[in-house]
Amino acid sequence: MVVDPTSPQGVIAGDGRGQGADRLRRLEEVAVNEFRRFLVMFVYLWVLFGLFALHEDIVLRQHGIRFVFHGFALVNALVLAKVMLVAEDLKLGHRFQARPLIYQIVLEAFILATLFIAVHILEHTIGGLIAGETLAASVPSIGGGGMQGLFCVALILFVALIPFFGFRHISRELGPGRIKAMLFGRRESAAQAKPPV
Repeated sequence: MVVDPTSPQGVIAGDGRGQGADRLRRLEEVAVNEFRRFLVMFVYLWVLFGLFALHEDIVLRQHGIRFVFHGFALVNALVLAKVMLVAEDLKLGHRFQARPLIYQIVLEAFILATLFIAVHILEHTIGGLIAGETLAASVPSIGGGGMQGLFCVALILFVALIPFFGFRHISRELGPGRIKAMLFGRRESAAQAKPPV
């Protein structure tokens, strides 16, 4: 690559291979960053749904029923982590940025809890219709059925998502590496990571 002397702004000219390599490097960085975001969301949801499945197993065992695990936690975590990633990219809580952070955290937890339930219902309904069931039989029973069960599951999801969004937003506000240094580093390294006042 050489500087083009005929260009009024001194644009760098060349065969394009350097620009192509830069573009490829940026694409790789974006892909790695997206994968990390997805992985964090997936692991959080997998643990959350795994705990739901464990609780269900405990309750059923108390009534003498053997619980059969069908990969509910893993599959739902994969599907809903993708929903979470897309919802975050759409910046659904963006309009509350100027307000205290708690507004954005609570709003995003509420939106995602609602989205999770909607996607779960849609997923089961489509699966049931493909299997030849009627529409009424395809709609899943959430939380034991009825509005009370639906509300309970929505509330549990909402409360369980607040720490996730709280951690993410507070980490973003403190700056890169600050939370990591505070949680996993030595106390001195946490103090060094503190942004200048």
